[in-house]
Amino acid sequence: MDCIQLNDIIKSSKNILIISHINPDGDTLGSMCGMFSAIKDNFKKNADMLLLSKVPAIYEFLPYVGEAKLLETYDKSREYDLVINVDIAAYDRMCDAAVLFDKAKFTVNIDHHKTNNSYAKMNFVFPEASSTGEVLYGLMKEMGWKIPLNTATALYTAILTDTGSFRFENTSEKTFKTVSELVGIGVKPSVIYKHCYESNTKGLVQFQAYCLSKAIFEDDDKIAYTVIYKKDMEKFSAGDDCTEGLAEKLRAIVTTDIAFLVKQIGANISKISMRSKVFDVAEICAVFGGGGHTQAAGCVIKASPETALARVLEEIRKRKK
Repeated sequence: MDCIQLNDIIKSSKNILIISHINPDGDTLGSMCGMFSAIKDNFKKNADMLLLSKVPAIYEFLPYVGEAKLLETYDKSREYDLVINVDIAAYDRMCDAAVLFDKAKFTVNIDHHKTNNSYAKMNFVFPEASSTGEVLYGLMKEMGWKIPLNTATALYTAILTDTGSFRFENTSEKTFKTVSELVGIGVKPSVIYKHCYESNTKGLVQFQAYCLSKAIFEDDDKIAYTVIYKKDMEKFSAGDDCTEGLAEKLRAIVTTDIAFLVKQIGANISKISMRSKVFDVAEICAVFGGGGHTQAAGCVIKASPETALARVLEEIRKRKK
């Protein structure tokens, strides 16, 4: 299935839903808003946008993001002509929104994670791309869509954040060509950078400093991790997005080969965010039903933080032998 078919399906669909993944980051939100904006300008129709978690404050500047609705406010009996998933690497990352996806007449999966198993009727999964934002830009160009400033701003944000400001290994020549063209449309890199990286609150900085101060180092400082309990987040009134970037900070230590974060999200549910310089962490996270990229991946383990930590360390040590 190609871009022409995607264009025709969007054109013929009377109602469209765009879904972003749980615990949204800049790529899924930027891609969602970019697709919404592009459909609005190219087809003169509004799509619905679905959030599985609250939008982090730093992304509230994104065009049209205020029109997105949380899953708990949705009528799950609705049937859409078309549901488009953006940056959702696995079917279960839709959580309870899967009921809307399953009832849709047609489904599209747009992503860049190598662990994505192409679960929709139409799939555009390009692991070589830096981000879903980059994938979307390529699709829009191939379909001949006009890309106004609002769309360009959203897509640039998606690419900027998923490449870590163009410093991660997923940044390619094509990535720079894409963002160059987006800047040519009118995107202001310094403005978006300030929104994404220079808008932290005092509480967030203090919370992250606390989490990093608890970091544990093993194997001659080659393994670094920190465990965050719900009581820690409550103490600092920290939201779910307050842990973003912590694993990267631990990986940045010169001795670290692999870094991860264990975050308690329920009595016996722990979220793992893993980063590496040398190991395939997507392979490790896949053991627990997760996935992602070679050097950046995650998963959810149905266990206490202590048990989850022990299981993750066991998997890491298997690969270090």
